[in-house]
Amino acid sequence: QLRLVESGGGLVQPGGSLRLSCAASGDTLDKYAIGWFRQVPGKEREGVSCISSSGMNTNYADSVKGRFTISKDNAKNTVYLQMNSLKPEDPDVYYCAARPKPECGAMWYRYFASWGQGTQVTVSS
Repeated sequence: QLRLVESGGGLVQPGGSLRLSCAASGDTLDKYAIGWFRQVPGKEREGVSCISSSGMNTNYADSVKGRFTISKDNAKNTVYLQMNSLKPEDPDVYYCAARPKPECGAMWYRYFASWGQGTQVTVSS
């Protein structure tokens, strides 16, 4: 059974960068589209970015286009989210999750499963 573990969160100043990792075990990521989501308490999980099982196709929320980059290393069974130019409105708990399809489709959290425990991102001066 696929298990995902996020890491890489932390405290960063506005304009700074972080790279999140989503490491998989129990199965190989070449079978799954992987999405990154974030959640503010009391709100629904928001899709941030997604990468297809092949790594060839990516999706981004409008709020992060041009600042975040998703990538995949199938040899390491890991998906990354490079976050640049972080803004105070970006802080959230970030989760990765898997969709058992080759392509992402809509980044609606109910299409995804095997959620990790999340990693906290705090943007503050």
